[in-house]
Amino acid sequence: MAVVVSAAACTTETPSGSGGGSSQNAKIAFLMPDIASTRYELYDAPLFEAKVRELCGGCEVLYQNAGGDAAKQQQQADSALAQGADVLVIDPVDSAAAASTVRTAQGRGVSVIAYDRPIPAARADYYVSFDNEKIGAMIGASLVEHLTSAEAEGGLLQVNGSPTDAAAGLIKKGIHSAVDSSGFELLAEYDTPAWEPGKAQNWVSGQISKFPGRIAGVVAANDGTGGGSIAAFKAAGVAVPPVTGNDAELAAAQRIIKGDQYNTISKPIRTVAEAAATAAHAFVRGEKPRGGTTLFGTPSELFTPTVVTRENIGEVLVGDGKPLKTAEVCTATYAAACAEAGVT
Repeated sequence: MAVVVSAAACTTETPSGSGGGSSQNAKIAFLMPDIASTRYELYDAPLFEAKVRELCGGCEVLYQNAGGDAAKQQQQADSALAQGADVLVIDPVDSAAAASTVRTAQGRGVSVIAYDRPIPAARADYYVSFDNEKIGAMIGASLVEHLTSAEAEGGLLQVNGSPTDAAAGLIKKGIHSAVDSSGFELLAEYDTPAWEPGKAQNWVSGQISKFPGRIAGVVAANDGTGGGSIAAFKAAGVAVPPVTGNDAELAAAQRIIKGDQYNTISKPIRTVAEAAATAAHAFVRGEKPRGGTTLFGTPSELFTPTVVTRENIGEVLVGDGKPLKTAEVCTATYAAACAEAGVT
């Protein structure tokens, strides 16, 4: 699904935003939510910046990461507006709180692109993300299918994302669509504040004590909470059941290859980052990308990711031309497991 805009370089002197500049020297704010998920620093930000440079050599990207602090993100947005940002691209820490940022920016004539996480309480000008509800359904269904095939007994733990993240709510809804009718009892579920792996680990530790020998699997909403869940079982000295993830982080790929994590979701972050950059470029040129669908009243572009397990990790995630390089995944610690999994 492609953004319906021109991909030409910035040559048109089109007035834009409150910055008062042309599309040749526009300022585009790229505001990411946290560092708990390593993807923002390692992939989203550099890929977005590279695409903006490709489209508009004179454009400036104002990059900030809120570190999981909604108030700090509001300050960063205000600072970007004060610096004359023409477009705000924001992945909100708190989807509800970000509504005020949308209204403030739009009140100054600055377009807002919601990135990765939606902002339901206020209509951004555009939304670029993955289909988060589908992600939840995919990881849940993958786990249920695996447990059913293995004739596993017991129930499930569900480790959701942040209660202030609307995307986490969509993932949660998707997980329930797969789990609730699966035949496996949902023993307990938890909304993880700020997606913090340590908090997920602490909660799962308590459930291991509460449900000894009864946990057949864990549906975790991302790789960080999945990693925290796995750490809890290891700390308790009990076998790690199949655990899901999402984001295809490097550490998750290594856990999958080693056999500690069952699945993750391979998101073409380059695709989404570049789509957001292209949409931002359109806005500074006075154009309005239409998107392929509408979510929360906002023109949206939603991409469908891929479930990754040990069986297909070499085809989808790791290797030449793939999101992760073999050399960075298959370090000395994981070399034998990589060879066994056919990742070379």
